[in-house]
Amino acid sequence: MLFLVPTPIGNLEDMTFRAIRILKESDLILAEDTRTSAPLLKHFGIEKKVFAHHQHNEHKAVQEIIKFLKQGQQIALISDAGTPAISDPGFLLVREAIREGIEIQCLPGATAFVPALVNSGLPNDRFCFEGFLPVKKGRQTRLTALANETRTMIFYESPHRLLKTIEEFIHYFGEERQASLSRELSKLYEETVRGTLTELKAHFEANPVKGEFVFCVAGREGK
Repeated sequence: MLFLVPTPIGNLEDMTFRAIRILKESDLILAEDTRTSAPLLKHFGIEKKVFAHHQHNEHKAVQEIIKFLKQGQQIALISDAGTPAISDPGFLLVREAIREGIEIQCLPGATAFVPALVNSGLPNDRFCFEGFLPVKKGRQTRLTALANETRTMIFYESPHRLLKTIEEFIHYFGEERQASLSRELSKLYEETVRGTLTELKAHFEANPVKGEFVFCVAGREGK
């Protein structure tokens, strides 16, 4: 069986009892970055074989992993933080496991966009998750398509591209569009800033920060 095991996005207290048990019972663990996962596994006393499984090797590694699964091994996949396959490696392995008739279980657990959406104060009955926008090719096409989106939109963004992204959102969505930016979720310096896109731009120009961001943007009104 293949298990997809969410790991905390910051606060280790968010690790579930079931996640710890599954990792301890697995024959091997696939980790996005073994250096990142090592402190987590050590903290919970999990001593298992750990192999790297990331975007640069997942295409080559999938068939070898499938072979181990067919031999009856229990394998757990974790990402650096949050739920595997959500803007992280995992989709290719899951798809191939399904094709091969291998049983899969994804444990419920931490993921960054849910608390960010709930904290935003924006409508959350209907939303679309966009993850990371294309860095170059396809970026303008995606933003043009989203200009008429009526649902709340959720994006992931890194700090060095944040201001550029806000400026692009102002261009495509309008300077008065309501939005929310959350960073360091579940950590000591957790912060959520809400307002128009123009207000968010002014805030982060005056207050440069570190950390990964979850960007929630209100959908277009009147359609």
